[in-house]
Amino acid sequence: MRVEPRQPSPRRRRRIALLTTLAVVVVLLLAAGGVLGGGWYYSGQLLEPANAQPGYGDTSAGPAGDEAKPAVLLEESEDTVLPGTWGLVWQGGTARVGPVQGRPGGKVQRPLVEGSAPPAGTKVRMQASVWTTDPRAAHGLDYTDVKIPTELGDAPAWFVPGTSTTWAITVHGRAGARTEALRVMPQLHERGLPVLAVTYRNDGAEGAPASPDGLYHLGGTEWRDVEAAIRYAQGRGATRVLLYGWSMGGAIVGQVLARSPLAGAVVGVVLDAPVTNWTKTLQLQAANRGVPTAIVPVAELVSDWRADIGFDRFDLVANPPPVKPRTLIFHGNADGTVPVQASRDLAAAAARLQWPLQYVEVPGADHTAEWNVDPDAYARTLGDFLTTVIGAS
Repeated sequence: MRVEPRQPSPRRRRRIALLTTLAVVVVLLLAAGGVLGGGWYYSGQLLEPANAQPGYGDTSAGPAGDEAKPAVLLEESEDTVLPGTWGLVWQGGTARVGPVQGRPGGKVQRPLVEGSAPPAGTKVRMQASVWTTDPRAAHGLDYTDVKIPTELGDAPAWFVPGTSTTWAITVHGRAGARTEALRVMPQLHERGLPVLAVTYRNDGAEGAPASPDGLYHLGGTEWRDVEAAIRYAQGRGATRVLLYGWSMGGAIVGQVLARSPLAGAVVGVVLDAPVTNWTKTLQLQAANRGVPTAIVPVAELVSDWRADIGFDRFDLVANPPPVKPRTLIFHGNADGTVPVQASRDLAAAAARLQWPLQYVEVPGADHTAEWNVDPDAYARTLGDFLTTVIGAS
């Protein structure tokens, strides 16, 4: 005899439906919480200065070569095989290393251009800023330590005097330092440009004041400190300025052009691996870290809430600044931090935007490492551009 399965009572069916609905809601809330938590974490990595400080991710394998041709051995990594000349830093020491000489025994050997090799086992970092001193120690240039009055207090700067009434103001990247400018200071000085290598809010290691909330604003407030530097230059005889920005420094320069009443004084701009679109930059960095791309818009929303960023305003193609001076952009096609495509897009749109822009893409160059790959070619291009700008001013 066939027995029909017993059907649940209406009350039991309602209970099952309720429990199923609750389970779905719990799953959705947990998923949403995970995305929100991931967005908050990513926002913290982006905005909190303490999280932006680079570590020492590589390892020295000790000295190599001989007394006449000293070298250093490094454990192989993506960074230690980068092309060109680089700074090598570790706790308590620095050196300058040249292009890869070979890979003996699975290590990476690079010549020592300056300094000595750290002992084997020392944790080190390769950095694009090859000088870690000051204009005099690096290049024999006279300079003065000055203070730029900003709305938050005095921000330290280096001032290298020159003969031109066009001043260069250099703006380093996120968690960077004035030393970034040492790679180009000789070219600026040779053209007679006085140079202000500035700091800005949250450059705690450099002695600059903190922002009221202690967060980076990705250029959204930092531009005011560069505006203060323009005002400082104008008070000391500058009739025009050239702005030079690396990485986030490029985003800061873009906001000066877009939002400062002093933007009309800017006669030229040089951008090195600039952030010209924060959304594309965050998408690239998320992909590099294996973070789901769905986290990016959430991170933007959280960052907007925490620091009033306004990410759309940084898209220079969709929202170009009203002031568009002659501009030179360097970008490496191996940049894993700021997408080269964003610079390509801006260059492609330059004619439509009526923006006199020269774009130079450097094969094999990582982030802000175009100079490092070929210093001579970089210097020639920069020198020609400076001659044009100074002539136009």
